[in-house]
Amino acid sequence: MATHIQPEGLADKGIAGETVDPPVRRERKFGSGVEILLLTIFMVVMLFPVIWMLETALKETKDIYAVPAKVFSFSPTLDHFQNVFSSDSPVFKGFVNSVIVAGFSTLIATVLGVPAAWAYSRFTLKAKKDQLFFILSTRFMPPVVVVIPVFLMFRDLSLLDTRLGLVLVYAAFNLPFTIWMMKGFIDEVPAEYEEAAMLDGFSRFEAFWRVTMPLLIPGIAATAVFALIFSWNEFVFSIFLITDPDTRTAPSAIAGLIGGTTIDWGLVAASAMTFAVPVLVFAFLVRKHLVAGVTLGAVRR
Repeated sequence: MATHIQPEGLADKGIAGETVDPPVRRERKFGSGVEILLLTIFMVVMLFPVIWMLETALKETKDIYAVPAKVFSFSPTLDHFQNVFSSDSPVFKGFVNSVIVAGFSTLIATVLGVPAAWAYSRFTLKAKKDQLFFILSTRFMPPVVVVIPVFLMFRDLSLLDTRLGLVLVYAAFNLPFTIWMMKGFIDEVPAEYEEAAMLDGFSRFEAFWRVTMPLLIPGIAATAVFALIFSWNEFVFSIFLITDPDTRTAPSAIAGLIGGTTIDWGLVAASAMTFAVPVLVFAFLVRKHLVAGVTLGAVRR
């Protein structure tokens, strides 16, 4: 007697040959619709201040103070953005200082943090866990707690009102984060790679530089982005350690626009929008390395 084997995929067929969709699929479609709706609402709520700020930056001053508010019925203008980049604008000087301070502090933290993380990952050190915890504990305190001791120390070292002082402070605060982030990435790279390279005649440092370092580029990019964001957005040290308008960074320069009897909200909004662009552009340029870096070490199935 021949045995009839039912082809795979016909288990969901009805008596009349009609395909019966399993209820799980319908629930999944319903769940996906609800998720999309909730995400859309969340996106609108989160982006509403940004959209309102952009709209304010594009309005003329009379339209900003109009009652009722003009949401769509206004003529866009770029005058406020031109004022941001004018030669006598304090905000433009703040942008230049932010680029210098954030760039150099991120570079220093990365150059010092990657070798330190490699050493903690590869070598057996005395009280290594205690050292790592102490390094991380320096980030437990908010900046406002240590700003007074730093101020007194910088006053004795003549580092107040200098970009060098901010670079050193930001690099010091970014270094613990860099070490911990990079140690996690280096732990995911097998040490046997370096051992095999040393068997071929490479020194310990050459094995790290030529074998391990290329594999750490995504992690370095991800760590550098987060360090750059901290240095770019930092406000407390900038406002306490810098009083010279020619040396202050963008956050404190933008905050200085708010005060007095009148506030140019158009200039404030345009400055804030311009301030957000560089970090977004940098993150976009390294997005592939950023995604690969933050997912390095994830469980794969």
